[in-house]
Amino acid sequence: MLEKETIIPLSTALLLPDGGGLNRANIDIFLQYDIPVLCVNVTTQKRRLIPFKILYGINNNFWQKEGSWKYYFTEEELEKLKERAATKHGAWENENHEIVYDTSGIEELEVNIGYGSEYKTYVDMPINKKVECLDNSKQRLNKLIVHKSKDAAVITEALVDTTREAALINQTALENALRLADDEAKKITQTIVDSTNAMVKSSTQLMAADIFNDELMTTLVEKSNGTIVQHMTRVYLNGIAFLSYYNNLVSTSSAIQKLRVSFAHEYREFYHSLLPHLNINDVILERVFLGGMRAIPPHLYFKWAVGFLIHDIGKASAVEYHEGESAYDRNIVIEHVKMGYKSITNKTNYPIEASLITGYHHEYYGNSDGYGYFRAYLQKHKKANPDAKQDYCIAYNVEPMLDYQALAYFPAKVLEIIDIYDSVTDPNRVYHKAMTPEEALAMMREDFIVKHKKIDAILFDIFSAFIRDKEKQKG
Repeated sequence: MLEKETIIPLSTALLLPDGGGLNRANIDIFLQYDIPVLCVNVTTQKRRLIPFKILYGINNNFWQKEGSWKYYFTEEELEKLKERAATKHGAWENENHEIVYDTSGIEELEVNIGYGSEYKTYVDMPINKKVECLDNSKQRLNKLIVHKSKDAAVITEALVDTTREAALINQTALENALRLADDEAKKITQTIVDSTNAMVKSSTQLMAADIFNDELMTTLVEKSNGTIVQHMTRVYLNGIAFLSYYNNLVSTSSAIQKLRVSFAHEYREFYHSLLPHLNINDVILERVFLGGMRAIPPHLYFKWAVGFLIHDIGKASAVEYHEGESAYDRNIVIEHVKMGYKSITNKTNYPIEASLITGYHHEYYGNSDGYGYFRAYLQKHKKANPDAKQDYCIAYNVEPMLDYQALAYFPAKVLEIIDIYDSVTDPNRVYHKAMTPEEALAMMREDFIVKHKKIDAILFDIFSAFIRDKEKQKG
């Protein structure tokens, strides 16, 4: 039973007492101070604490919807609310001794939570202007390429600015496209797709491995003011740098031969657990990587880069990852993958590689904590073909994924690793202190490889070497 003395319905604070609509001032405070909401399941009485801004980012009148959950906040939070209201800049008492607020700018605050203060600018921007912005970004990057600039500060600023803008343009363009029929949406977004592809090619050409240093990350944090935009930008740039590192490793060293030699001792047991129908002696490096481990050709490199850029399209405002139970709602998090996959597949002409990256990058090798479209498709395939088996772990190309020959798609497995790493090292983490690179790598190995087989062991070891090499450069 809920104690009426300590638990207050959320609507008490968020609706005006005279029925005049929303109490915008209190909503402002709930957003600004990250007030926790007590969510109570009507049937089971299960309780969860979720920050108001997360629930609000998904549905800005969630507390008024009829459903299986009721929403409350504590009397203690009510007192804090009153104190904050009384001291809030722009507040004053009217003749009835009621607190009145200057609520100008609240809408800007609301959109700032997830996508930054620039979000509204791009929402209202016509398609031709968005395309013009993307083309200007490409030209800015191309000038640096042509002039062979060695100024790291200039390069990093250009990479951060153009990536952030491209992410916002694609997010807002797809939001508008969702209101249209599929064919019409594809026509409307075609120029955005073309210009984004061109910008990504310029970005990847400019970005050399030795540029990805601490200065880039510092510039990124300083210049991105929305948590989702920061994440999308960091993941894209980190992803491109890692693919370059990977290509250099497998192309110019004896890394593959060393892996082949150490495979039986270090990796075979891990991969045999993923392919248990095979004789353990048949589990070799060529069974892990369909067609053998190899460098990524340019045509795939660019398509994967686009997928990294738009991988979180459709993500709900302010949804946090790997932040602890209070900030995690599985259904909410899963929804962004579904939304992103459907919108990219149905509403744009982005390459299929990009849509698969979006839809498959939380599969976790079939672990129950993972989610995504591939496992649903795979279950249907197995139901129709009971004897079907996946004889490989990772495919570089799309076709083996569509034919269900492999368990996972190479760029999606890369993105899983980068996505987790970025989330736990994010300097703007809300619920936990950001991990150091070494802490993050240790946690990921223990929780995502040793305890649970979620991310890929070989790709993780390469990623670990990549991060440690970058840390040495900083030192």
